[in-house]
Amino acid sequence: MSHDIADATATETRPAARAHTLQATPSVITVQGLTKRYASGFEALKRIDLDIQRGEIFALLGPNGAGKTTLISIICGLVNASDGQVRVNGHDIVTDYRAAREQIGLVPQELTSDAFATVWNTVSFSRGLFGKRADSAHIERVLRSLSLWDKRRNKMITLSGGMKRRVLIAKALAHEPQILFLDEPTAGVDVELRRDMWDVVRSLRDQGVTVILTTHYIEEAEEMADRIGVINDGEIVLVEEKAALMRQLGRKQLRLDLQTPLAAIPETLAHYPLSLADDGHVLVYTYAASPDEHSTPASISALLNDIEAAGVRFKDLHTEQSSLEEIFVNLVRKDA
Repeated sequence: MSHDIADATATETRPAARAHTLQATPSVITVQGLTKRYASGFEALKRIDLDIQRGEIFALLGPNGAGKTTLISIICGLVNASDGQVRVNGHDIVTDYRAAREQIGLVPQELTSDAFATVWNTVSFSRGLFGKRADSAHIERVLRSLSLWDKRRNKMITLSGGMKRRVLIAKALAHEPQILFLDEPTAGVDVELRRDMWDVVRSLRDQGVTVILTTHYIEEAEEMADRIGVINDGEIVLVEEKAALMRQLGRKQLRLDLQTPLAAIPETLAHYPLSLADDGHVLVYTYAASPDEHSTPASISALLNDIEAAGVRFKDLHTEQSSLEEIFVNLVRKDA
């Protein structure tokens, strides 16, 4: 992580160019054949293979019980794997545990802390746990970057839930890790503060910190992530750059508000992927979001000409594109 958290470096890669730079970026976390099997025989993780690239925001999505927290806990050294290997910045998490763990900052989902400790002491103590020498200048930079400087003398018990969550991030950054895990970072946080937290996470990424987050808020991943991984039933279903995922699995719809409702789609239009909605008042044309023979302007133009030739009249039209949430639900449903 950059030593100066307050100042972004001018040479940092800008988000708009990230889709090209990520492919050439070396992995900072490598997971190979990772399995977690309990004494009961239940497999929480089933031979997980995953690479997290340096300097990206990686969102790990999955329903409750999918294995998200188990995977993070193993990488962070909190849970032992049954099989497989994890390397963090080249360090094996078992044979070189101390060096691997020093690379990682973890922000847990639970808001746990000493209620009567001050913000300053809470964050400073966390740095000491990793054997780091006291560095008041670094702690100040961390607190200022998270808008906590004015709260440094406040006791934890006096802070709001959102401020406590920021303190947890400050604690995780106190020992200057290269990698930050955020487990449900905005759970229980109001919408306005959630967007403030998104800005904080982007700022950390822009300073070179690799950020891995789990979230139930699909819009959080859609807003922030460079790449998205979907885990279900202990298996990685998909890992893809967000933009590519939206192109490959997204769907667009052209919706035509009809002047007169239809009881059925005319036979002359049967070769198009059309459906009726709103009791026949809306004609829906569904096509892939990525360019193909069904999504070119020419094919839509041909469709509109054929609709007119079939005697169907419409008074308005508009398009809609599927969200990441719809893609995620379809992936999990297909994998179930």
